[in-house]
Amino acid sequence: MALHRPAALVALMSGRGARTLRGQIRKSSESSTPPARPAIAAKHPYQVDLEAGKLYAWCACGHSKKQPFCDGSHKKATPGITPLRFKLDEPKTAWLCGCKHTQSPPYCDSTHKEEFIQKAELPKQP
Repeated sequence: MALHRPAALVALMSGRGARTLRGQIRKSSESSTPPARPAIAAKHPYQVDLEAGKLYAWCACGHSKKQPFCDGSHKKATPGITPLRFKLDEPKTAWLCGCKHTQSPPYCDSTHKEEFIQKAELPKQP
């Protein structure tokens, strides 16, 4: 199975306070099935207070019930998408993406304001 890491993930590593980052969308070179696409979890970002040194797992698939963080739902809903794991060197308040289409994961880049996000149906909550 080949691994694909979007350029936005690499660019995030140069951001202030980012120490480690891991997240990936997996694509099988043997399959003609298109890569998994994330569900739109929310049409807004989540404001969160992040601690220094704590490992976070940002939900990249959009199916977690603990948004914006991962609860393992990707394992059944979208096995081709894994959470983006990261730690910060210093505490900060951040806006984490809720639409899952940001070009600077896990941070919001205002993609949620685009028409395709605003017109999309959100997944049903149990």
